[in-house]
Amino acid sequence: MMYPIEVKDLYYQYAGKEENILRGINLQIKKGEVVGIVGLSGNGKSTLCYCMCGIIPHVFKGKLKGEVLLFGKPVKDMDLASVATKVGIVFQDPDTQLFSPTIEDEVAFGPENLCLNREEIGERISEAIDVVGMEKYRYSNPHCLSGGQKQLIALASILSLKPEMLIFDEVMAQIDTEGRKLIKEKIVALKNAGKTILMIEHDFSNLDIADRTLVLKSGKLEVFKGKL
Repeated sequence: MMYPIEVKDLYYQYAGKEENILRGINLQIKKGEVVGIVGLSGNGKSTLCYCMCGIIPHVFKGKLKGEVLLFGKPVKDMDLASVATKVGIVFQDPDTQLFSPTIEDEVAFGPENLCLNREEIGERISEAIDVVGMEKYRYSNPHCLSGGQKQLIALASILSLKPEMLIFDEVMAQIDTEGRKLIKEKIVALKNAGKTILMIEHDFSNLDIADRTLVLKSGKLEVFKGKL
């Protein structure tokens, strides 16, 4: 069986550090599954995300042992552009991902860098903005939106690349109750559309929509039993 993402005996040590932050991670996520990973800060949650989306080893070198397979292909053997069309990541702070003057420009950035034709780019922009329900803000400046709305635009910019898997790295950490509700609704809709979802969180209450939840503690994954 080919999984959207499969992690095999993964270890990682940042350059200049003496200890591994990931220590033998094994994980398989099925197509259409929503998996939550919860853990305290400093336990390697974001590092695991970086390994899954190719930031490690393509940007952060360090010392990597083990393997991450993306739809059966080793991430280390794929270029970042190829990885981006398979898995997209939305980070905790949307302002780090938003830099264009309008939402339309923001969502267009990824498809333009794939050198798609103008018609295809236009279709992807409209589809992605529609999916997150932000059509009326299409020509607005994303920095004038609420935290939850910014996260939806960050998500739309990822969806425009049409990845089959999405990673949400503590995206609800800096937004209010209404914003969290919006994000959860979109995650459920994406699951129902067949997308594979990984939710990284430090707050277990945000994972009520997950099919299963694991805890990352001291660099190792285990079944979540209600305690961090």
